[in-house]
Order: sequence, then structure tokens, then C-alpha cells
Amino acid sequence: MSSSEKRVPGPDRWDLKKLVILRTLRECGTVTATAQTLHMTPSAVSQQLTNLAKQLGVPLLEAQGRRVRLTDAAQLVLRHAEVVFAQLERADAELAQWVHGETGTVRVAAFSTAVPALVVPAVRQLRSAHPGITVRVREAEAGQAYELLATGDVDLALSLAAHAPTPRDPKFTRVPLLADPLDVALPVGHPLAGEPGLRLADLAGEPWIFGGSGPWSEITTAACEAAGFVPEQAHSAAGWTAILAMVEAGMGVALVPRMAAARRDGVVMCPLGADRPVRHVVAAVRKGSEEGTAVRRVLEALTGQQN
Repeated sequence: MSSSEKRVPGPDRWDLKKLVILRTLRECGTVTATAQTLHMTPSAVSQQLTNLAKQLGVPLLEAQGRRVRLTDAAQLVLRHAEVVFAQLERADAELAQWVHGETGTVRVAAFSTAVPALVVPAVRQLRSAHPGITVRVREAEAGQAYELLATGDVDLALSLAAHAPTPRDPKFTRVPLLADPLDVALPVGHPLAGEPGLRLADLAGEPWIFGGSGPWSEITTAACEAAGFVPEQAHSAAGWTAILAMVEAGMGVALVPRMAAARRDGVVMCPLGADRPVRHVVAAVRKGSEEGTAVRRVLEALTGQQN
């Protein structure tokens, strides 16, 4: 080890700001993406990580073509750093409770259908039970929501469980909220509209309406395949207004989450029988922050909402 690479003695070498940069690089994959996420220049990111490697006395990055990858030493450093980050979140939460008590602002990122179905009722409940807590809402799909959560721009993220970080992710604590049933939207007058115990397999020969790609396409095709058939996609649409308008016009049928269903005179929402599919909705917070009073109250309000 050269003199320029000697480790800084004691805990001073564990620079939290630089550790955040290293963790963000692990998540983003490139120096450029890391710089964009943290509102830094790529050269500043590289310089900070070079300095951290010198402070710790171990190589943190190695070249991999035009990219860089984290070394085993860097992964070890981050494994310990995640414990520190979580403990600091707990300390911050406890300090906020000591200073503010039952007050505070919680910033929530949520996907579009969760806002009116889950977040708005939770906000109404909080206004009555805990008026000192303010909720600020930002609509965002899962990828953006978890990026905002990781960088501290929001305090809580809502998404479908299929698109949330795994329970093993050391950065986040996941909280299950509800299982949202999927109903079938049929046009008024459809022969199966009043069928008791309707099964998804009963609709195998129908034309289907769902998005051409993305999560809802995956959910629809997976549900139909689990029922034993591949849906024939007659029309493609991503928005529920367009999907239900086409159902009303008799152009096809569609799976619709109960949270997203909007009343239309020409559409019958039919619950499914034994093979009824569901989508699971979860909340996530930075590990440790769930112990703060304001975040805990918002989670309690969200978990109290049912279809």
C-alpha cells in the first residue's frame, strides 16, 4: 500500500456522503446515471469514490469494458453501511418524534389508481385522527417511486408487489396493504353478464382489451394463462377510460382491478369465482424510518383501507 493509499485512522474514514454515492452507483450501474440521480457531475462522482477508496484502503471499483463494477470489498462495505443507514433513519425518526410529536410531513409516491383508492381516503382519515400530520402526494410508477424513495425525495412509495423491491432488499421495509381483486368488465347485455360463479376460463373465446406492453399486459396475460388459455388481444389501450369505453361499445372484454373501476352505464363489472385473480399492493419505506411517528401513522391509515 503506497503512502497515498494509507487508510484514514478510526471512524473518520467512514464518510456517509461518499457511501451514499457508492450505494447509488450500485443501484444505477453507471457513473453517469449516478451523477444524474444525485445531481452531481460524473467527474465529482468519480473523485468522491476515489477518495473513499483511499480512506478505506481498499479498491472499490474495477473496469468492466466501458463500465465499472463494484469489487467484493465494495459489496462488503455496503453490507455494513446498510445497517448504519437504517440505524440513522431510526435515529432521525426518533428525533423527529421528540421534537415534533404527532406532527410532521410525509411525502408519498403512488401509482395512479392507488391515489384515489388508497391515498386520498387515508389522508381524510388522518385529517380527522391526526391533524398535525400532512401528506404530500406525487403520482409515480414503481421505477420512479423507488428511485425517489432511495434518494430521500419521498418518504413512502406505493406499488404493486410484483414491481417492488424484494423483502431481502436491505434499503427498504415492505408493508403489505391489500389484495386488489380483478373483475371482468363486460358490456351490458353480454350473455355471461349475470352468470353466477363466472370463471375466467368461461371467457377464453372472447376478444380481449389490454395494453400492448407493461404491467397491465403482464397481469392480464398471466391471469388468463393461469386459467388455461391465451387471451386474443383485439384492441390495445393503457388507460381505463379508453378500455371501459371499448367494452361499453361491445368491442371486447377486459380485466379491471377493483381499485380502478369507474362506473359506466353500459358496462357490467362481474366478480370472478374460484379462479379470481388478484394484484397485491405494498408500501415501502427506507429501513428504519417506519419507526417515526408520522410515517407510522400514514402506514396505519393506508393499511386500514379496504376495497
